[in-house]
Amino acid sequence: MASSGAAKVPKIKLNSGYEMPMIGLGTWKSEPGKVTQAVKDAVDIGYRHFDCAFVYQNEAEVGKALKEKISNGDVTREELFITSKLWNTFHKPEKVEPALKKSLSLLGLDYVDLYLFHWPISFIDKDGELFPKDEHGKHLFEVIDHIDTWREMEKCVELGLVRSIGLSNFNSRQIQHIMDNSKIKPVVNQVECHPYLNQKRLIEFCKMKDIVVTAYSPLGSPERPWAKPDDPNLLEEPRIKSVAQLYRKTSAQILIRYQIDRGVSVIPKSVNKSRIEENFNIFDFSLQAKEMENLSWLDEEDNRSMNVENLLNVSETLLLVKYKDKSVYLQRKEK
Repeated sequence: MASSGAAKVPKIKLNSGYEMPMIGLGTWKSEPGKVTQAVKDAVDIGYRHFDCAFVYQNEAEVGKALKEKISNGDVTREELFITSKLWNTFHKPEKVEPALKKSLSLLGLDYVDLYLFHWPISFIDKDGELFPKDEHGKHLFEVIDHIDTWREMEKCVELGLVRSIGLSNFNSRQIQHIMDNSKIKPVVNQVECHPYLNQKRLIEFCKMKDIVVTAYSPLGSPERPWAKPDDPNLLEEPRIKSVAQLYRKTSAQILIRYQIDRGVSVIPKSVNKSRIEENFNIFDFSLQAKEMENLSWLDEEDNRSMNVENLLNVSETLLLVKYKDKSVYLQRKEK
């Protein structure tokens, strides 16, 4: 059951043949107890793409909202595009399918439209802990070849548990490793992306490989746990505020439109109905080439990237996933 709002949203064709709405509702760090209403509000506004993950610990709340909206006839399952992600403790081949089935159970779905390899690092599975640590407080990692995990994700496609599979937080070398050893190619690479971290080179690489880039934290993630008080605030950038004033839009709307105009799908998050609606209302204008260029230059001026050391509180600046004859960096900024 289409709505006028949903009809405004362009879709992008994935290399699996399926289509994905260019804007979705992110659910990372969404406050517990508020996610169900946020998803219901989003459906009413016109969102059909919802980005979830087991580690967010709110898939049951998302599922509750989807069940109600489908039961009420407000939307059909076929109109929805639901993403979930394989967490780092479930990379061993025998854990992949059960992990996906757990997310399906929480979401109340028979299949997800997209299942992502959440991070290119593996944690030891320690008593079900999501972020396992040793007695010294250091995270416990193990080495599992990405290909071993990916092949089990491919089997999940064959079983009908997921329509398309993809990656998240992978760099070009890690993507190529998957591409060189897979039957089913990744359709998406989801990464942090905004004018402070525009991912230009990675986006170009993905386009060459027919992989869609999805931008998470498109507003610069001002609420990220590792933020410092003196970190620049993307929403307050004079250059962005100037463009926003020109179009009579908010800084957030300019930042979301910036991704759409680059051909990058985008998943801003909020549990506030007015902000969810504001983030959606970006299809009545587009940015000019010069404006896009000016916003992209902020990457050069700030040079800030998502810092895995801060996120996981590990001592290494970069973790290495070691293969038989080479090492691949966990996370590398690609301009």
